[in-house]
Amino acid sequence: MAAEKNPFTPGFGQVPPFLAGRSYVVQNVVDAFENGPGDPNLTTIFTGARGTGKTTLLTLLADKGRERGWVTARVSAVPGMLEEILQQAMRSAGKLEDKHSGIRLTSIDVGPVSAAWEYRDGSAVQAVPTWRTRLETLLDELEGKGLGLIISVDELQADFDEMVQLASTYQHLVGERRRVSLLMAGLPYQVSRVLNDKSISFLRRASRCQLGRIADADIRTALAETVERGGKQIEPDALDAAVAAIGGFPFLMQLVGYRMWTQAEGDVIDIAAAQRGVERAREEMRSNILEVTYDELSEGDLSFVEAMLEDDGPSRISDIRERMGKSTGYVAQYRRRLLEEGVIGERGRGLVDFELPGWRDFARAKLGE
Repeated sequence: MAAEKNPFTPGFGQVPPFLAGRSYVVQNVVDAFENGPGDPNLTTIFTGARGTGKTTLLTLLADKGRERGWVTARVSAVPGMLEEILQQAMRSAGKLEDKHSGIRLTSIDVGPVSAAWEYRDGSAVQAVPTWRTRLETLLDELEGKGLGLIISVDELQADFDEMVQLASTYQHLVGERRRVSLLMAGLPYQVSRVLNDKSISFLRRASRCQLGRIADADIRTALAETVERGGKQIEPDALDAAVAAIGGFPFLMQLVGYRMWTQAEGDVIDIAAAQRGVERAREEMRSNILEVTYDELSEGDLSFVEAMLEDDGPSRISDIRERMGKSTGYVAQYRRRLLEEGVIGERGRGLVDFELPGWRDFARAKLGE
């Protein structure tokens, strides 16, 4: 089979041919689409560090939903989000054919319109429908055709008024057993801030999925199958080198795979091509993920990181506390912050280690400047 175009997808939010290590997560939500109202996984929040595949997962689930008779509205948590949800939903509805009747929805009008009433004396009253009313009108139209609505919100933010309005409206829709799903994704610390907002406490009952590292065995399988699907072969030692460099990180898997593919001469990825690809991928990982994450850390975060750099593997919290010369409570605060940022992960009772591939060497270089 002749080699096709590069099958790896390191671009933002693109769905790869093989999504390593996420089949259980995907199946839970797909089952919820099949089950309909009442399934808890219809309301799910995905969290994880940059590059763990949150946006890709939302994209894939939107595709899966459309295949099962759900209209999708995919937005980011930015001003104008609520109106964008309505516009995206109507656009999606216009493209989705009801699999049962074969009827294609070509027009749904949800406003802005007005409704008219009269006082007893005959004078007119004009009422402009709220966003909730317009959304319910849309749902009425969809449900009449046997369709549901998936609202997908990426890059969750705290202190965002439109998020409060969305959560409040969605809570009522769930209580009314409307055919609606809310899938959200964000960095762990942003998700925590959103869930701590008392005005949207309903979301604390959402299913939560922490996206972390993927097992090396799953990375190996996905890499090999993606290469083969694209029409090339990868030598065993090249595959070993790639898996070791990726460290279970989804974005790095796509990036390493993409760069190895471009470095290969002919239809076989050998160890030389793999090494060149890994080196280029590491440079991009540094600029796209590590630098951005580092710039967001506070002095206290960096002090915690620096205390961990004395170890070449997992660090004991007791050792970190001694090196920082701080109280248990102070250290616990920054441990929690770094866990939420996805910079570190737990490795057993009282142990933590860095989650981001290449972070140890990167941090040593930065803090040694």
